[in-house]
Amino acid sequence: MTKDIKMRFNPIFKPVHQSRQRYIIMKGSAGSGKSVDTAQSYILRLMDDKGRNLLCVRKSEVTNRDSTFAELVGAINRNGLAPYWKATMSPLQLICRANGNSIIFRGMNDERQREKLKSITFPQGKLTDVWLEEMTELTKDDVEIIDDRLRGDLPDGLFYQIKGTFNPVSKTHWIKRDFFDIRSPDVLTHHSTYLDNRFIDAAYHRRMLRRKELDPEGYRIYGLGEWGEIGGLILTNYIIEEFDRAPERFDNMVNAQDFGFNHANCIGEVGFKDGELYVCREIYEYEKDTEELIRLANKKGIRKKIPMYCDSAEPDRIQMWKKAGYKARAVKKEPGSVHAQIDCLKQRKIHIHPSCVHTIKEIQQWKWKKDERLNIYLDEPVNVFDDAMAMLRYSVEEIRRERTIKVNLFKGGI
Repeated sequence: MTKDIKMRFNPIFKPVHQSRQRYIIMKGSAGSGKSVDTAQSYILRLMDDKGRNLLCVRKSEVTNRDSTFAELVGAINRNGLAPYWKATMSPLQLICRANGNSIIFRGMNDERQREKLKSITFPQGKLTDVWLEEMTELTKDDVEIIDDRLRGDLPDGLFYQIKGTFNPVSKTHWIKRDFFDIRSPDVLTHHSTYLDNRFIDAAYHRRMLRRKELDPEGYRIYGLGEWGEIGGLILTNYIIEEFDRAPERFDNMVNAQDFGFNHANCIGEVGFKDGELYVCREIYEYEKDTEELIRLANKKGIRKKIPMYCDSAEPDRIQMWKKAGYKARAVKKEPGSVHAQIDCLKQRKIHIHPSCVHTIKEIQQWKWKKDERLNIYLDEPVNVFDDAMAMLRYSVEEIRRERTIKVNLFKGGI
């Protein structure tokens, strides 16, 4: 059916396309094209082979909408295949009109979601393929639960396959130990970088070169896709978990915002309870002006009754947020304020909701600068890929200035 469809692929992924091994584990840098390639490959595979069905998994189910689902729909639309596919948003699903093959989306945050995996059925065929996007978010137990679902005889020509895609973080991660440090006939490991992606634009190359200059260690991970060292991390006192985000449960809540355009503009909703910090929601956008961001914040229900602490460098943007009804105010910067904010963050446990994927990515690699010549870490944070971390610093403005925690505004209603 797909012989006349001409998709553009990067040659680096040819071994992946040809493999029938059970586990395809794709490690790569940001911008390597691995997720785009994976989405295109699955669209072709499910259009060709009747009886195949795909499960897309993220740690948090809701993040599929803006990642795996968006990538698959993008592959369909770019290649003029919309007439062959039906998309539904509730439930999130894609169905091939030509043969009935399906793509569904799930999370692994809690026992309820894990139990849902055990009862997956399809109108036609079996679960044959699994895409684990941002695989480093998942535990080994998560993957084994999914792996157990791929069993039983299949018609001739079909095979089971799990494909994991991720940017590497620490070299101590279980994925390295279980897949990259062993030899197995069932495993294909693959490595790609943005330098292998012939569709990357020149501006992205310049952005990576800037990171290489400012943060050589971070560049090795996010530019070259190499396993990272855990030394030099600024924050380790965090936990990624589901929690009740209802405003009534917190002693206090604030919004915080780090302005950006070419780099990310990050808005976070942060709660405080019994001296601990909870990152509840985030907005993380590139190349959007203030009016666009305000519309997005309104749409996503960012609360207007609580303070919004913002970067003081852009008073005009703060004024626009005020006119839109938000309690925007500038963070007061003085010598030592960044270190004071970091010290404040270090003194309390930080809970991050799994939906805040950009905050998670940044906190996992936010490091002190390193003197490569002396092999020592300096008392200065690396100032790239730190937009969510700036937001997090601003969120503790009241606490670090030892202000009294205000009465919860939400107990009387929003």
